[in-house]
Amino acid sequence: MLSQQTMDIVKSTAPVLEVHGNNITKTFYKNMFAAHPELLNIFNHANQAKGRQQAALANTVYAAAVHIENLGAIMPVVKQIAHKHRSLGIKPEHYPIVGEHLLGAIKEVLGDAATDDIINAWAEAYGVIADAFISVEEEMYQEAEKQQGGWRFFKEFEIANKVVENEEITSFYLKPVDGKVLPQYQPGQYITVQVTIPGDEFTHNRQYSLSRAANNEAFRISVKREDINDPEGKVSLYLHNQAKVGDHIQVSAPAGDFQLDLASKAPVTFIAGGVGITPLMAMFDTLAALDANRTTTLIHSARTSNLHVFDNEIQENIAKMSNASYIALNTDEVGYITKEFLQENVSLENDVYVCGPAVFMEAIINQLYALGFKESQIHFEFFGPAQQLNVAVKA
Repeated sequence: MLSQQTMDIVKSTAPVLEVHGNNITKTFYKNMFAAHPELLNIFNHANQAKGRQQAALANTVYAAAVHIENLGAIMPVVKQIAHKHRSLGIKPEHYPIVGEHLLGAIKEVLGDAATDDIINAWAEAYGVIADAFISVEEEMYQEAEKQQGGWRFFKEFEIANKVVENEEITSFYLKPVDGKVLPQYQPGQYITVQVTIPGDEFTHNRQYSLSRAANNEAFRISVKREDINDPEGKVSLYLHNQAKVGDHIQVSAPAGDFQLDLASKAPVTFIAGGVGITPLMAMFDTLAALDANRTTTLIHSARTSNLHVFDNEIQENIAKMSNASYIALNTDEVGYITKEFLQENVSLENDVYVCGPAVFMEAIINQLYALGFKESQIHFEFFGPAQQLNVAVKA
């Protein structure tokens, strides 16, 4: 339990963290990787290069300062991050390393303004927050391990099949080398794939959504080739261009809190932008198998008709369902999804699941709020570290 004095000091630093948070987290990662380069085997190098990981950590530290008197308020964020940590194999012994370099970065960036009282208060607060993460993550490790076919960290899988879906997306079917049954997972969850790329010093971890309903045969991930970004998607290019059927890769057990509410009977709409269709396809696939009478609409926005995927599967699922529909939009022809389109195609009683680029989700969610949808009706997933969406109005 933190003392009131400690909480007051930590809370008083919130305005400073809001201003200097990104500099602190950039300094933190630079110093930590210099002292512990082995941790580069865990962290996503591309997210580091783009500043996403630094921004995500800065937002989390700031939220902890604001809510230090009621850390329960940030437990949803803690659980979301803990899912990522569990999928990456983060261990309790990593937390003292993080704490040392986070406090060091605060001291380095703030200089004399980071008094001993501030550093000591943050050290105490960090200990409480770290213990919360360790506890939640241990529960998740045990849950992943105890289920039928489950395991704790990484497990060896074989690429059993590789299917080109379109010019950008290829699906990979992954089977456990030991031949054991696959664990069940919730539609919307992801796995971490760990690959060793010839010539690279470090291993690479990437999270990819499972793109079909749980089954006993294989995991399926559907990976977009990221070759127009700076930096390029090293792992996606490796999987597309070099990985072949029969190759072995390391895989973590399914994780993630973006999950379809199977208990709900409300009509549901899935709105996908580009490769964001992958977790939504698993949800759509699951409804076709388990709740075929639920009113369901899948909307997929892509640049051109050539970039739509899973058409045959979608039509097969629709044939099994009593009230399902599919709308494929080509933005090069019809432009982006508008509020008028949503008003016409998404009923106000629907649950809505959204996945795609951040700017796509911002636009969709803002339009839904403007139409009167409640926050509890809207569910979304980031690919990569969680970012702050510029959402203007909440109903």
